[in-house]
Amino acid sequence: MNANDLHYLELSEVAHLIQTRKLSPVELTEALLRRIQSLDGRLHAYATLTPELALEQARKAEQEIAGRRYKGALHGVSIGLKDLCYTKGIPTAAGMPIHRDFRPTFDGTVVKRLYAAGAICLGKLQLTEGAFADHHPAITPPVNPWHPDHWSGASSSGSGVATAAGMCFASLGSDTGGSIRFPSAACGVTGLKPTWGRVSRYGAFELAASLDHLGPMCRSAADAGIVLGAIAGADPDDPTASQRPVPDYLAGDVRDLRGVRIGVDEAYNGDSVDPVMVRTVQEALRVLTSLGAEARHVKMPSVDAVLRDWAPNCAVETAVAHEATFPARRSEYGPGLGGFIDSARGISATGYQKILLRRRDFSGRLAALFQSIDLLLIPAQFIPSPTMAQMATLGQDPAQLLALMRFTSPFDMSGSPTITLPSGFTTKGTPIAFQLVSRHMEEELLVRAGHAYQRETDWHRAHPKM
Repeated sequence: MNANDLHYLELSEVAHLIQTRKLSPVELTEALLRRIQSLDGRLHAYATLTPELALEQARKAEQEIAGRRYKGALHGVSIGLKDLCYTKGIPTAAGMPIHRDFRPTFDGTVVKRLYAAGAICLGKLQLTEGAFADHHPAITPPVNPWHPDHWSGASSSGSGVATAAGMCFASLGSDTGGSIRFPSAACGVTGLKPTWGRVSRYGAFELAASLDHLGPMCRSAADAGIVLGAIAGADPDDPTASQRPVPDYLAGDVRDLRGVRIGVDEAYNGDSVDPVMVRTVQEALRVLTSLGAEARHVKMPSVDAVLRDWAPNCAVETAVAHEATFPARRSEYGPGLGGFIDSARGISATGYQKILLRRRDFSGRLAALFQSIDLLLIPAQFIPSPTMAQMATLGQDPAQLLALMRFTSPFDMSGSPTITLPSGFTTKGTPIAFQLVSRHMEEELLVRAGHAYQRETDWHRAHPKM
């Protein structure tokens, strides 16, 4: 089998070929490295390539599999890591020139677990400065492979671009205000933001400790379930990681969604939302109900307060995360991240406490909503596939920024798990997507519903012409 022709396969498909020894991990890794060398000069998805490590891991995987020591679906499969995940001896800069020479002395927990599962690290994926909103002026942002004039998403842009362009079979991203979901929607891949605490954050650069989520960005919901199964679980190095057992995320029946109650709030999903996004949610509901799910009209708790509160909440936590270098090295920060940390100085202790109380209030109301539903169906964002020019204008308008984050940051504030699923294309041929949200720690239902949706549709199987 020619490894050069397999770059757009789903992770699960590649895994089957490797397990049955129809595909060599070494040949596949070599093919992916050649593809990266060919494409990444214009896409800029990778911050650092690790060909020596990748080939060493691939040779080891090939020997283990030949010796009947197969570890599971990630064994011998090539992936990319967002460059905020600590990798021993490998530059880990978090999108910050200030950290360009930082080489961790250990692997972060998610990296260690992926390696233990036999995954092969192709390299580190580019991100915005410190995983905030903007790329540092010294760094070239990743380019959307569907159309270079369109946004590639926020912080996990390198992960979205590399996965969409066939330069890895899965990637890790992080989400503090929408940074798994925005690039997944922009690049036409499936992104799973787990419950806060489902995945250890030990050995990952911090943006805002109580808002940061690490999770997979993949070709399909099933693939996301495979990766989440490898990285989730308790961690003695991160006491905030949940002690709950990690389920088999692929165990659910994807042929029948009877008994699954899907909540829809037409006002939340439709007010000031582009008609294209409204229609994609309606069509997603049609597909899901055709599989037996029950649609329920619900009233979403108001997100207004937590939308406004996200920025000051995040700013205070970011200031704490950067105490070692800010303000001492303020001149080396870009204007976006530096200005954001500066904004934390104007927040009083009483003001911050009020933010925390409003955040708990919203989380409680959202949990109450899930007493009557199992999933919440919402758009990925209020406009489809924004251009870079639109994003530049939007960034100058606070009201538009709140509108952009309307369907993302509230679920970071609540810590709720969500899955982002490709659901069509604009008239220019760029991807659009919707989200499903579930109760805390019910990622298996998100994977099941996403997998069921993707059995009935083929949006996730479309790829950019490279």
